[in-house]
Amino acid sequence: AIQAAISQAFKTPEVIRMFAKKQPRQLRTRLAEMDRDLMVGKLGRDLYTQQKVEILTALRKLGEKLTPDDEVFLSANAGTALSQFERVSTDLGSGDKVFALASFEVEKAKQ
Repeated sequence: AIQAAISQAFKTPEVIRMFAKKQPRQLRTRLAEMDRDLMVGKLGRDLYTQQKVEILTALRKLGEKLTPDDEVFLSANAGTALSQFERVSTDLGSGDKVFALASFEVEKAKQ
């Protein structure tokens, strides 16, 4: 169930990889780069929204504190796939299982 939830929730291999490797700093750096790219017109609004939701969800699952603005953005834009991922991964209880499956997804995407 988690593997399916990860596949549906995260569409960006880079985000899955940083999540699986537990790299919150790199996720925050990627988010800052995306903010910049959106402002200069290098990144479309839809792609920005999708990736920002993925990154914020990953940060939350890594135990990182989100700003109130980020929480509002996430609430307004999170789809059912991300909600399902959060619910399933919480039900498992063990973060190690979630990270192991995310790592598996990264390896599978490389092939």
